[in-house]
Amino acid sequence: MATRRNPRFKECRRLGVNVCGHPKAMDRAGAPAFKKTKKSSDYALHLIEKQKVKAYYNILEKQLRRYFEKAAKSKEMTGVALLVSLETRLDNLVYRLGFASSIRMARQMVSHKHIEVDGKVINIPSYAVKVGSTISLVEKMRKSEQFKATYLANNKAKLDYLERDDDNFSGKLARLPLRSEIPVQINDQMVVEYYSK
Repeated sequence: MATRRNPRFKECRRLGVNVCGHPKAMDRAGAPAFKKTKKSSDYALHLIEKQKVKAYYNILEKQLRRYFEKAAKSKEMTGVALLVSLETRLDNLVYRLGFASSIRMARQMVSHKHIEVDGKVINIPSYAVKVGSTISLVEKMRKSEQFKATYLANNKAKLDYLERDDDNFSGKLARLPLRSEIPVQINDQMVVEYYSK
């Protein structure tokens, strides 16, 4: 299975936002060595926004292009439809619900069969979770102190489209997210313009 393995902190500094969610990712961002001296071109600005999407959701170019083509055919605004479809990927929801401390860890948990959706084990990180579906740790993993500690410690800022059930180590996609609720710093219109050229 192809996956992104580039240095996370370096990528965060280059993109100018903490895409990996690590508290120390941007510590050296203000250092003189990392300050940009040249003005970015219009193409470079569009490219950075596209690269942010790939970094936030830990996906490759081919996957992102497929998501864009699907979003372009939807009735919603293309940029919003793109982010909503990425936000409802299983690995992303595992991360948002707090089962994992990073998107990479979430992807690994899914592929290693530690997560189930509506009682059925799913090992496909890109699985599109439907509204009303319940995501939970498999019974065997609920006894693991590491997974329990991660889930209870990662009680992130509440997202209105998700419901957590701490007692049962589970969460639910209550509804599709609004663009304003998706916690990513991306200019989705620039991403649409990049692919529309």
